[in-house]
Amino acid sequence: MTSPKTVVSYGRPKPWTGDTPTPDTLSTAFHSSLLGTAAVAAGLYKTAARHFLYWIDQQGIAVSIVDDAVVRRFEKHRCRCRGFSRHEPNRPKFTSKVRRFVRFLEDRGMVAVPDDIDHLDTALADYATFLVQEHYSAASIKSYRSEAAHFAAWVRVSRLRWQDVTDKHVALYAGHSCRCPVYRKRGTLIGHHGPLRRSKGARRFLGFLRDRQILPQAESQPYEDEDLTAYKAWLKAHCGSSAATIRRYSDEVKRWYLLLGPPSDLDAATIRRIVSHRITEVPGSAPTVAGIIRSYVRFLVSRGECDAALQHAFPPIRRYRLGTLPRYMDEATVEGIIASCKTDTAVEIRDKAIILLLARLGLRAGDIWQLRLADIDWNEGCLRVCGKSRRPDRLPLPQDVGDAILDYIERARPPIDEERLFVRVQPPFRPFNSSAEIAGIVARVFHRGAIEGVPTGAHTFRHSLATRMLRAGAGLESVGTILRHRSPATTAIYAKVDVPMLLKVAQDWPGDAA
Repeated sequence: MTSPKTVVSYGRPKPWTGDTPTPDTLSTAFHSSLLGTAAVAAGLYKTAARHFLYWIDQQGIAVSIVDDAVVRRFEKHRCRCRGFSRHEPNRPKFTSKVRRFVRFLEDRGMVAVPDDIDHLDTALADYATFLVQEHYSAASIKSYRSEAAHFAAWVRVSRLRWQDVTDKHVALYAGHSCRCPVYRKRGTLIGHHGPLRRSKGARRFLGFLRDRQILPQAESQPYEDEDLTAYKAWLKAHCGSSAATIRRYSDEVKRWYLLLGPPSDLDAATIRRIVSHRITEVPGSAPTVAGIIRSYVRFLVSRGECDAALQHAFPPIRRYRLGTLPRYMDEATVEGIIASCKTDTAVEIRDKAIILLLARLGLRAGDIWQLRLADIDWNEGCLRVCGKSRRPDRLPLPQDVGDAILDYIERARPPIDEERLFVRVQPPFRPFNSSAEIAGIVARVFHRGAIEGVPTGAHTFRHSLATRMLRAGAGLESVGTILRHRSPATTAIYAKVDVPMLLKVAQDWPGDAA
């Protein structure tokens, strides 16, 4: 694969061991290194090198400590250098030649460069091979390879050690005014896309270097208080909480951690203040937040770090479980959404299979996210689903759903060694990060089909299926079986949307005609 054009080598230079050559010797050696450059252009490069060497000598700057900051000083100085043009240093084309000369000095080991990666040039070549193996398109490979080379050049120009590079440096790189020794399609950043492109390319290359153990792994998470770490372990050991629940609970506690303060100082007033704030800001989530904080208090009580009476300090939260109606779509709308799903591309084929699973079986987004190839029993026509209870259930696989899944596996699913059923169909071919991406797919299907004026979200299909079944005469028990509810009370909410059934039991309002 063709490497991006550059005037810098990425191998580690050998330190210069001899005496520093004279300016004439250096400029002549630089001139000789410009193979393939036209004679006139090579002469201009030599002139730029001689001018720069004369200036740093006048400034008392040693060749060994030259960096981009020195070049910028040279670029802005009011030139009084004898025998050289006064206006040349202020011209970008001239200073670009000076920067190329500095790269020459670096590659000869005359300038100290904190390179701490052996054979970075080999790593860049391996990165390009990795992108090919990940099935990226030719255009994407060229873009990512070019961005990696640009980032490597910036790290050298900035005199950074690779092992010291952090997210802060990636952000600086993303927005820097480029003077790097690489050829670029765009010399300036356009809008917000340029910084995003740089940041994405740099992070991907850093991830590659860390995965290959060329660089040490970055800390997976910032420092976490010992109480929070112990709380997460307690949730797993004593409550049997899933990883998703532990993450949800710990994130919520982190949110209020500073307000809660040290366990020994925790009091009822603080607890009531947090719950009251949540009731005011987001009433619907207040009971959940109160339950999470209560579990954290129970954890502290179990360790003897706070008063046991605080478990009863939570204010009552009125929550009318049946006070709202589930949002749903009628059958015609659901069928219209399914009909709008095309199968011309791999993305559309995958998305149609997901929509059918939502519409026909009422699966949760999390159920679909966790589906594995082994969960499909083609012989029996069944699908094994592990829901929130983490207990497997077997559901019948409708014909159109099975056909859509089979079409996805045969025509759209990438040929990768991955047990998850649904994966990204564009490089890199990996499973979805979370169930939230299923909701994103639903939103994109609605957008592609120009579907408006209907409830959104993956869970709406689940509500719609239950409502449709009730109106077709199915009992609450049957609906609960399909939706895999463990309690009949959970299914009872759908009785409120069965208008014909409600009319049968409704009484006339006093004074109205019978």
